Amino acid sequence: MIIELANTETRKIQAALTTTRHRMGGAATGKVLTLIIVTTEAAQYDAVRASTQAAREHPSRILGVIPRAVEEEARLDAEVRLGETGPGETVLLRLYGEVAQHAGAVVLPLLVPDTPVVIWWPGAPPERPSGDPLGAMAQRRVTDAAAGTDPLGTLKRLATGYSPGDTDLTWTRITPWRSLLASILDRPPDTDITAAEVEAEADDPSAELLGGWLSARLSVPCEVCSGYGPDITAVRLFTKSGQIAVTRPDGRVATLSRPDQPDRQVALHRRPTAELIAEELRHLDPDQAYQEAVTRYAKEKGGPVA
Repeated sequence: MIIELANTETRKIQAALTTTRHRMGGAATGKVLTLIIVTTEAAQYDAVRASTQAAREHPSRILGVIPRAVEEEARLDAEVRLGETGPGETVLLRLYGEVAQHAGAVVLPLLVPDTPVVIWWPGAPPERPSGDPLGAMAQRRVTDAAAGTDPLGTLKRLATGYSPGDTDLTWTRITPWRSLLASILDRPPDTDITAAEVEAEADDPSAELLGGWLSARLSVPCEVCSGYGPDITAVRLFTKSGQIAVTRPDGRVATLSRPDQPDRQVALHRRPTAELIAEELRHLDPDQAYQEAVTRYAKEKGGPVA
């Protein structure tokens, strides 16, 4: 069910949520968090779709915040959706004029009481996510450095403004890589690693984070070099007994090569955004591993770290 409210206010939006929920026979509780999405009109469809898919695993109230033209008369339009694609609720908030400058005051009454708040910027993130009025409400702040025109510059800026609770989808994308590499390193014959190398398409922030993570965990130098992509295409670990390599040229299946052992195929597909968001919603505590990786990247590039 979809209810459109033009030139409205938060009290009427809350009333529409309550009325529609009762009409559909839904429970008043059951949502485990509020997910705020700060996006544009052009990007809102894909962002909301990914979030509603993730909400099947984490029933949520999704609040899409879409700032519109500041020169227009101040007003708030809303679109309330219930029972469309999952158990949660979705509210699209279009903020015009001066209202766009006070998004926090609009969103605050619509948060699910006594539950965590997560905020996601699918596009360009604010200068310091934790200092943003909406970001200050959230226990977890999700950005995506790869979404901008300067991914590495954005990653460095996010590193210098890091606060506990910040995370980035460029880090989430390498979870399968980190899991596979950790399983390889658990085996005693491969503990004599002297250097590492990550190959990826140019200016890939995920590759930089993976390189920083490997360097920190192994205490060896790790070079990030350019390849043809897509994304990360290979990781090589250099040991005294030979080279261990994980190569993934097609973005789907990787080949694990080890000295004196036959090659092995490993599923290592590029995951859709819905899977990435669902993973982030499983962990609402600060991600210390991400903090170490991103601050290490900022230090290596010569920038100050918060």
